Amino acid sequence: MFFDQVKINVKAGKGGNGVISFRREKFVSHGGPSGGNGGRGGHITFTVNSQLNTLIRFKKKAHFKAGNGSHGGSKNKNGSMGNDLIIQVPAGTVIYHSETGEVMADLVEEGKKVIIARGGKGGRGNTAFKTSVRQTPRYAERGLPGQEFWITLELKIIADVGIIGIPNAGKSTLLASVTAAKPKIADYPFTTLQPNLGVVFIDHRDFVMADIPGLIEGAHTGTGLGHQFLRHIERTRLLIHLLDGTSENPITELEKINKELKLFNPILAEKPQIVVLNKKDLPMTHEHWLAVQEKAKSLGYPADFISAVAQMGVKNLMRRVMEILDTLPKEQLTLTPQIPTFTLDKKGDQSFTLEKIDEIYHVKGQKIKEIVLQTYWDNEDAVEYVHIQLERIGVLPALREEGVKDGHTVFLDDMELEWMW
Repeated sequence: MFFDQVKINVKAGKGGNGVISFRREKFVSHGGPSGGNGGRGGHITFTVNSQLNTLIRFKKKAHFKAGNGSHGGSKNKNGSMGNDLIIQVPAGTVIYHSETGEVMADLVEEGKKVIIARGGKGGRGNTAFKTSVRQTPRYAERGLPGQEFWITLELKIIADVGIIGIPNAGKSTLLASVTAAKPKIADYPFTTLQPNLGVVFIDHRDFVMADIPGLIEGAHTGTGLGHQFLRHIERTRLLIHLLDGTSENPITELEKINKELKLFNPILAEKPQIVVLNKKDLPMTHEHWLAVQEKAKSLGYPADFISAVAQMGVKNLMRRVMEILDTLPKEQLTLTPQIPTFTLDKKGDQSFTLEKIDEIYHVKGQKIKEIVLQTYWDNEDAVEYVHIQLERIGVLPALREEGVKDGHTVFLDDMELEWMW
């Protein structure tokens, strides 16, 4: 079976905790802070491996986790970073955030890497908090959790040319006749249940061609596995629309398939096509040729007449395909990561929201979430430092302005506190 869509869970590593430590040396009666920082959690990175052709390796494993960062140590020893997890996927894999549906990456080029889930930032040890005012800070930070979410991997094969048409039009026969591909071929519909790729060599040049399984009316809604097959046309630069010359009305079939392309994705309907009437070796097919030529001309497409099985006109068709490809631009496929992250830069996101509901105050924001996760709430010095941070970014003045008083409940993100300041 051809696996071209899977859903997996990715979890980056947690950052290591910073530690509270002081120098303990002979003849040093008042040693200063010496707590090291925790290491960053491991990232989850995806990379392209052109030796892979499907997503089948994800069939039996759906959860992937990177390594946690180690905790800091005494004597200012920083914890080591967690091991990154590198996941290999075939070229043409698109990664979507399963919940939002946004495209996180489009992986095309061999060896390219993109970080999909970022490891949590390591917590700072007490050495990091020493200032001229605070000579002996007795608090440190916890490490932040790594990102975790479900993603959907979708494989769209990369080919210059896609062969489309109704079931049994002869697509697999054409691919086999001009490439080394060995698709399953038989005289009945739906022989091909997965896309097949082959390389066409013509006049010392080459291009990649794909046989897209037969499309039927309603394919844009998923009928006949339509969604699974239509996505593979999106990357092609040119379509060979193969018509069955023994059909009662090839033109009707041409119109139906083009309608399915447009309904699934209007961009597909705008792709250049060559309309090709197949099975030229059979006498009854010739009665359709004039009508097919006229219909193709009305649509602005060139037309050709071949027999894939008898190799009639096939080589000239491939030359014609190459000539058209030379006039078409290469599709620009780039990595487009759009990744939310816990990690803040030096300035950080200092924004927050404050909402008062029935004398309960709710403060939310990225920086607020970070503060809550990093704080040792059973450490009085750490809580005092939280007070300093909240004053600095404007949370405390905002609460006072909203009328907060001792005894009121304040939620910092999901942390419930009693106001005592």
